[in-house]
Amino acid sequence: MIRRAESRDIPEIGKLLEQVNRVHYEGRPDIFKLGRKYTDEELEEILKDESRPILVFADETDRVCGYAFCVFQRHMNSHLMTDIRTLYIYDLCVDETVRGNRIGRTLYEAVVAFARESGCYNLTLNVWSCNEGALRFYEACGLVPQKIGMELIL
Repeated sequence: MIRRAESRDIPEIGKLLEQVNRVHYEGRPDIFKLGRKYTDEELEEILKDESRPILVFADETDRVCGYAFCVFQRHMNSHLMTDIRTLYIYDLCVDETVRGNRIGRTLYEAVVAFARESGCYNLTLNVWSCNEGALRFYEACGLVPQKIGMELIL
């Protein structure tokens, strides 16, 4: 079942935040530290913010097995960018114990439907190049590169 996240989901979301961060840490320990992206208090504030929806996949016992953190974006009054409404996925995670059960695909498709219902022109996200599993997943979902971030480590 896909639904909006609620305060009661914070402990399970916290565990998933640690899992996704571990993937990033293992891929780029020069950039990432082990830990959580948000405290419980910060999650409470995000849950109250309509511009930052969080969708969750809950199993038959209502346990959160995955989430998608999103934010609405616009480039209003820009001299270069058109004024379109975008839904940006800034974090998507499925519990490592239930991966491979199409939860990620179901969650992603729900986010796409939510973006359409919200009047968005497009859906965007970033993925770290060290996260090959996520790259393959998003490509299988039909996403294509919009832009590429590059770096030179000094």
